[in-house]
Amino acid sequence: MTDRKPPRTTTDEKATLVGFLDYLRDAIAGKVAGVPEPDVRTAGVRSGTNLLGLVKHLTAVERVYLLGDDVRDWPGTMRPSTKETVDGVLAAYREVRARADEVIDACPDLALPAPGPPRRGPKPSMRWVLVHLIEETGRHAGHADILREQYDGSTGR
Repeated sequence: MTDRKPPRTTTDEKATLVGFLDYLRDAIAGKVAGVPEPDVRTAGVRSGTNLLGLVKHLTAVERVYLLGDDVRDWPGTMRPSTKETVDGVLAAYREVRARADEVIDACPDLALPAPGPPRRGPKPSMRWVLVHLIEETGRHAGHADILREQYDGSTGR
């Protein structure tokens, strides 16, 4: 895996936030690439965290915050079923990412509410959601870095 540098910032806030989110999205998907079954879903730590589960979880996070879907079992988003394949989980992540990007692109003002999550009370702003997604994806990309290094010694972004 090649070590990429973070994106350059611009004067456009939305482009900067999306640039960092895309950078982290690519990093997490890249950590799964090339890891065979069953290693890709094997827990690397006592909590059960595994590479494929991290991608599945981040797919659910984007579905909730940008597509307005509901998740009732957050711990379940970290556990891929035996029927879920690497290709399928990555394809779902790419598909949700593309749909989420359409929502982000259509937002004319980051102070406006984002579509989700579906609950009572005011929706968070698109700015808050983008920052949260950067934080969430970055946190789990760090987990993936450690798991991948444990698997085959691979390091880098």
